Amino acid sequence: MKRFIAIIAVLMFTAVSLAATAGPKLDGVKCPLSGKPVSADKTVDYKGGKVFFCCANCPKAFDAKKHGTKGNHQLVQTGQFKQIKCFLAGRPVDATKTVDAAGVKVGVCCGGCLGKLKAAKDKVAFAFNDAAFTKGFAVVKAKK
Repeated sequence: MKRFIAIIAVLMFTAVSLAATAGPKLDGVKCPLSGKPVSADKTVDYKGGKVFFCCANCPKAFDAKKHGTKGNHQLVQTGQFKQIKCFLAGRPVDATKTVDAAGVKVGVCCGGCLGKLKAAKDKVAFAFNDAAFTKGFAVVKAKK
């Protein structure tokens, strides 16, 4: 009986651990259209990742041209994409030159780029527009 209980406990721990690590991190993530908390089952495939929404109507209304910047931000916020270089100059990021852009730490390569980023009124639009996103961010490879 003790062995049976031990096996059940191990299986439950494993299941909880896998559930906790599987998929994108959604805590604190907001819908790019409404600003409300997202649901894991309301998504749209976008740039090799998934953008999450609050309800069934928002995925239908998502327009990549209109909402792409917020979609790009969410891809990084959920850990599906990561920054690989300075989105302005294309050079390696200096870890001491970072700014928070709505909950996402964004890095740049030098003081000049840092000044531009800090001066931007809308840091999300500045760092996650399509040109910047293409230059500085890449999809996170799935672990095998």
